[in-house]
Amino acid sequence: MSSTTNREQPIFSTRAHVFQIDPITKKNWLPASKHAVTVSYFYDATRNVYRIISVGGTKAIINSTITPNMTFTKTSQKFGQWADSRANTVYGLGFASEQNLSQFAEKFQEVREAARLARERSQDKTDLTNPALNITSQQVLPSPIISANGPGDDKLFRSQSAEMELSTERERVKKMLSEGSVCEVQWEAEFFSLQDNNNKLVAALRESNANVEKWKKQLAAYQEEAETLRQRVAELESQTLKETNEEPGDELALRLKDLETLLKTKEEEILLLKEQRPDLMELESERDKLLQRLQELEERNQEMEKELERSEQSLRDSQSERDRVREEISKAGEDLDVKICQLNELRIGLSKLLESN
Repeated sequence: MSSTTNREQPIFSTRAHVFQIDPITKKNWLPASKHAVTVSYFYDATRNVYRIISVGGTKAIINSTITPNMTFTKTSQKFGQWADSRANTVYGLGFASEQNLSQFAEKFQEVREAARLARERSQDKTDLTNPALNITSQQVLPSPIISANGPGDDKLFRSQSAEMELSTERERVKKMLSEGSVCEVQWEAEFFSLQDNNNKLVAALRESNANVEKWKKQLAAYQEEAETLRQRVAELESQTLKETNEEPGDELALRLKDLETLLKTKEEEILLLKEQRPDLMELESERDKLLQRLQELEERNQEMEKELERSEQSLRDSQSERDRVREEISKAGEDLDVKICQLNELRIGLSKLLESN
């Protein structure tokens, strides 16, 4: 049996804002996540159940087992909800688009139908196997005659001990598989969170670079304009010196004063812009920090991917161990059947012996 059919695996994933009903008022919605998180349908092939799981950080904010009597209701174009009686709460999901809501609702109907069929098959199997189990239990139960004899009682005790050991081993394997599935979901959620952080840092870095270039261009334009005004003032001063004999002194002084006032005004505007613009050195330093942070996140992503590979390898090892345990269980079951047959033969022999006596 392949590993993909043994472990719990996602069959559909989307992103949404998660809410839970207020347990006190039963009317208001309480946000369970600060931002949109990954919400996935999972299928547990071992227990033949379907679940909706969402993890925020290291905490599972949704862990809902789907049953045939559950209903997903669309309350608006982008919001839907369902009640989970086992968790004693009502979950709500806010989607980015109506299409995402429709896809999630359609998948909910499919999974609910699959859960209904799985329950019916499980009930059919239970109805078929219960009579056989009752007959077997009646055969294993010791009668007063067998219990009174040492060899028969010893065989019965060993068969019951073997059955208890097999049951304990089954529970241990189920627990290992369940813990491995939860760990894998947590790693996947943290991986998606790191990807979101990377995208945000890259966007902030690009915006910072664009602002730096914009301020550089604006500063260069104002400096060029100031230089043009200085040249114009120098030209006017030289022209004024040539026309000194032709123009009155008061008019010339007034014109020069106006030009000086205009130049002073432009210089004040340049200084004001320099004070208002962010320091280029600070922007470059912030950009370097963002680049360093981005590199650290990329390294952490690589480490997370390695951790995921190790966890998958651990899951494969546990699945191999489970297959080995199943083989041992099968062999032990065969040995148990042989011992039961021997026990029945011994009972028949003792009965004949008692009848002859």
